[in-house]
Amino acid sequence: MDDFEKVLPKLINIELFSDFSADNQRDREILKKVYDSMNLQSYKKGDVIIKENDFGDLFYILYSGSVQVLRDTPAGDQIALANLNSDMNIFFGETALISDDPRSATVKASSDVTCITLSSKKFIEVCDKEPLLGYRVILHLAQKMSQTIRNTNSDKAALYEALFNEIEEGV
Repeated sequence: MDDFEKVLPKLINIELFSDFSADNQRDREILKKVYDSMNLQSYKKGDVIIKENDFGDLFYILYSGSVQVLRDTPAGDQIALANLNSDMNIFFGETALISDDPRSATVKASSDVTCITLSSKKFIEVCDKEPLLGYRVILHLAQKMSQTIRNTNSDKAALYEALFNEIEEGV
């Protein structure tokens, strides 16, 4: 993998690690331990990186290239949720760091892609040695999940209202 100094700016620009500073020696030491636990994985255009409903224990940082995020509909069709590229400081599969739940979406390479990966096992090993890492990352994960729940609740309320209005108009 590229050397730590080259990867460090990418790490601190990722939301989960945004509380760490390249200028703080202690933060650098913690992120170096994270870096030492990471691997580099390459994918070809069209490869599925994560498959919805599969189980996996890897967290991914999109280091280069672009991906498309897809979800299955109840009818079995796939819809594109987002097109993302590495300049956007994208990460995915973050819940695998703390949970063994099935993947919530498919992530497919739209170009040749390089990802930095971290397994949940290695993440926990680093957190056992560096509790500050766990605290900061888990806080970001909790905030992100809380926002997702709020958005989902808002979407459900809007759908319920639209359905209610549709039924009311039909009566």
